[in-house]
Amino acid sequence: MAGDSTARPRETTQRPPEPAPGGLPAEVTSFVGRREELARLAGLLAGTRLVTVTGPGGVGKSRLAVRAAARAAGAFPDGAWLVEVSPVQDPLLLGHAVLEALHLTDGTARPPLDILAERLTGHRLLIVLDGCEHLVASCAELADTLLRAVPGLRVLATSRSALRSAGEHLLTLAPLPVGPGAPPDAVLLFADRARAVLPSFELTPANAEGIAQLCRRLDGIPLAVELAAGRLRALSVEQIGVRLDDRFRLLTGGARTALPRHQTLRTTIGWSHELCTVQERLLWARLSVFAGGFDLEAAEYVCAGEGIEPDEMLDLLAELVDKSVVLREDGPCGVRFRLLDTLRDYGGHWLRAAGDEQRLLRRHRDWYLGVATWGEVEWFGPRQAETAERTELAHPNLRAALEFCLAEPGEEQLALLLAGTLWFYWVGCGHLGEGRHWLDRALALDREPTEARAKALWVTGYMATLQGDLGSARPALEECRRQALDTGDDRALAYAVHRQGCAALIGDDPVRAAELFEEALWHYRTIGELNSNVLMAMFELGIAYLFQGDQESGALWLGQVRELCEEHGEQWAYAYALYALAYSHWLNGDIRLARSCARESVRLNHLFHDLLGIVLAIDLLALLETEPTGPGVPGDLREARILQGAAHRIWQAVGKPFFGSRTFNGPHRDCEERARTGLTEQELADLFDCGARLDVNAAVHRALGGGHPDDPGPRSGPGPQPPAPEPSPVRNSRRNS
Repeated sequence: MAGDSTARPRETTQRPPEPAPGGLPAEVTSFVGRREELARLAGLLAGTRLVTVTGPGGVGKSRLAVRAAARAAGAFPDGAWLVEVSPVQDPLLLGHAVLEALHLTDGTARPPLDILAERLTGHRLLIVLDGCEHLVASCAELADTLLRAVPGLRVLATSRSALRSAGEHLLTLAPLPVGPGAPPDAVLLFADRARAVLPSFELTPANAEGIAQLCRRLDGIPLAVELAAGRLRALSVEQIGVRLDDRFRLLTGGARTALPRHQTLRTTIGWSHELCTVQERLLWARLSVFAGGFDLEAAEYVCAGEGIEPDEMLDLLAELVDKSVVLREDGPCGVRFRLLDTLRDYGGHWLRAAGDEQRLLRRHRDWYLGVATWGEVEWFGPRQAETAERTELAHPNLRAALEFCLAEPGEEQLALLLAGTLWFYWVGCGHLGEGRHWLDRALALDREPTEARAKALWVTGYMATLQGDLGSARPALEECRRQALDTGDDRALAYAVHRQGCAALIGDDPVRAAELFEEALWHYRTIGELNSNVLMAMFELGIAYLFQGDQESGALWLGQVRELCEEHGEQWAYAYALYALAYSHWLNGDIRLARSCARESVRLNHLFHDLLGIVLAIDLLALLETEPTGPGVPGDLREARILQGAAHRIWQAVGKPFFGSRTFNGPHRDCEERARTGLTEQELADLFDCGARLDVNAAVHRALGGGHPDDPGPRSGPGPQPPAPEPSPVRNSRRNS
């Protein structure tokens, strides 16, 4: 074995496969060994629709699944996608997690499984469900439902136990071979990870046998091997062997050969734990409250104090990174960290044993309540895109904080506050369905008429209105209004009246809507409120006047929105104002300005992945395509019909088309009637179908001027999002329009 190891020390360290379309993470460490397992898994994926990789914790199930998915991605035109199940604790959120991982936004009130089945129909893709053991039944139901509904789907799951779903094929992953004559994969893994902490490390004939013996002690469990290699920063191979040997003897009474594999892993983690300093162990335990990734600032707030000074956090975290306990990850918002699930579970055990779990969970909740609160403040300003990205990264931890508040007696009001404060994320970043899930749960738990409940009520009413669910929106908003009057809550009253105006507008009563918007804006002025919601009230009042035929009043309010957006660098509300300005310019016959405003509205809404704003503007652009482009130059009815088809597909993800409103549906009807005057029924259907095959990104590209009527563009995946365009200052948007 030593000879094989030294002759070709890197032979089984495999290069990462070429990037493929989809949502698989980049590998941050080299992949060692597992050639036979990869080949078997490739064969299963080629002929089987559901494959589950099973095995004990730390055996490498996730790495193998992601590597196999990357290799197989070329067979799936719509990509391979990773869904991290482990951070999801509520089975009802599993579908939302899959939608999010696939970059599918859906604002409807329908069950996520129904949405997924509909949105994935006609696509060929591979979904990796990673870490299913705590939600086995839910994962099995999800896999079974989607596989029956989507013939082109393959599911690759990882779990410590089988899903027991129909058609499931299992691949049980064993530890790396460590017996005499076995391939030296475990040795090579140790050497590869050793070089990460000790760049001068070399695998030689002198140390190869000692490393092989060490790997045998660890039963070839990859995580255990990696943890042991991390000790080379302070110990030699021989010292590691001696200390590990002593540890095993202590726990097993010397019966090393009878050591179960799961005990080997726990023993190795425990040994790594003992080699940490008291403060490092303390930090390890406290970090276990994080779900998914976290940044240094979050760790400092949540974990410092009572034994760890704030100025010690960076060094302690760096030590845990060096010891392979904490993983370091680079991302768009800077350096982030995370614990592997197995190590997180181990740290959580010690946190509970110390009786400190509830205190840390509250500190975790407080930090992410702060993230939400600060995000709400920064949403009104030039950092909206950054706020959206930062909140997206915090999403798993925000879920954990909400779950804690809902499960812990006495925390219900904070659940209402947190869920309501995140309105900007639920509405502006495409998470209406999940937002209502949290708010409905919180509102059902506590009916005390507090400010937090009032906020949760108007946010719920707002989101239900956007979903076209006026039957739920109106009672929630009326309850908010009555409570505000009873308690003297002027702010809640302003928001309740404002959102009642939205319900009236969507309910095709623009006159009543305008009255309510005027009243709401009076309340906002009285209490000194100015934010994105206030600007949206101005936009909505402007469009209510336009729908009544009062273009002068409408233009006046839209002009105020534009000026305030430019003054404060606000882009989200500005995108909606541009939609209304485009409609106003169309009414006035200025097609060039109307088209420019509508396209800029599409571009800005795409920045936030706000499907509602995107689809409204695309539907208006379809109408504008029917207008003459110059004297004697007719409109492009074919392109108009393609854009209508593209908008139709997006509406399926938003909710009821045009909220079920006849008024908002007016431009669409006008466009369809014009198209019928110049196209045959077959052409109408074919062009509409061409547009309906475009995903959001392709539709946005086409709406912004890309593509040709006879070339509807490539069919994209189920909804992957490329890097968003760089936001331009609002004043640039004004020049363009």
